[in-house]
Amino acid sequence: MTWFCMVIDAHSLLAGVVWDFVTRNWALMSMAITLVVLVVVPTMIIRKYLRLIINIFDDTPPPLSMPLRDNSRLDGEVVDFLAFDGHRLNGLMISREPTQQSRGTIIFAHEFKSDAQSCARYCKPLLTAGYDVFSFDFRGHGQSADETDYRPRQWPSDREVADMLGAIAYVESYLESTGQPPSIGLFGISRGASAAIIAATEVAGVKAIVTDGAFSSDTTLEHLMKRWAKIFAKVRVVYENHPQAFWRFLRWLLFRECSRRFHCSYPSVRKALGRLTETPIFMIHGEKDSYIPVSQTRMLYDYAHEPKYIWIVPGAKHNQGVVVQADEYAAKTLHFFNKHLAGVETDDDLLFPLRRLTQPLTAPPRQTKPQARPTKAGDTIP
Repeated sequence: MTWFCMVIDAHSLLAGVVWDFVTRNWALMSMAITLVVLVVVPTMIIRKYLRLIINIFDDTPPPLSMPLRDNSRLDGEVVDFLAFDGHRLNGLMISREPTQQSRGTIIFAHEFKSDAQSCARYCKPLLTAGYDVFSFDFRGHGQSADETDYRPRQWPSDREVADMLGAIAYVESYLESTGQPPSIGLFGISRGASAAIIAATEVAGVKAIVTDGAFSSDTTLEHLMKRWAKIFAKVRVVYENHPQAFWRFLRWLLFRECSRRFHCSYPSVRKALGRLTETPIFMIHGEKDSYIPVSQTRMLYDYAHEPKYIWIVPGAKHNQGVVVQADEYAAKTLHFFNKHLAGVETDDDLLFPLRRLTQPLTAPPRQTKPQARPTKAGDTIP
């Protein structure tokens, strides 16, 4: 009993000393509490979000991330060429129909985990119309060499941009050596589309770009961070009240950490479009894309400069517009390249599909002239 009383007295004495210290140093204690609230707690939240989104960044595969063989293979001249950083790549130069005069050359950039032969799904109407097509394998895909210490992911990095620039340089050299005019268009799918946009800002020879499922890694990852926060965050009032500056800072921190871990950089398509001031671009996106939301392409469309066109394919999922609306897909892409790459003059009836695709997404039905699509807060992420 005496021992128990001594323990109680010791605890009381300690509590008194602590209370005395707190009352004498209330300002210091207030600063410590404020530091915990303003620094320690946000740091813990950011670290949790960062671990979560890095796992998504590294391990989450996109839908249909495999070569699709729903079209017969195309024959062409197999070539080896170098990316801008010297990496060896494999390409395929596919000639137009022999009866057609040349309308230009289109460089095709395949989607993640596909290869050069996926161009068969998209480019047969272009070959029939008189366009030559150069398709190639990104590094780590198809017949192109792997790179030590680099694993391709679904997010376009500086490596894919270097591959794209190498393909453009090869085609420019090829056209010059064969005495053909340097009329080059780009046709990219998903990650390949994003790499094509970024590469086009660094060369002057690209005359027109078609993209299907293009996205900007920074804004897409920010969208995924917000979506996954609702699932994993335990305190709802916290994740629902993060300011926009929090998400921008987290996005910046994410790409710094990913660049360090994966030994590469991840350029922004959003920023690249701001620099692509004169190149016509036609953006295609599946209405039911559950991987890259339609809002992401609408946002990129807002950032793009005129002349620009957008088509949200009804009923199509990611990269499936060419399957769901095959005939209209072929007509729209062909009319776009005819107008902006080959400079082909066509009558109003033939241009009707092109006029339809230029209609802004939010234009009221009664309007007859295209108008700039108004920007909504939910569409753009600064």
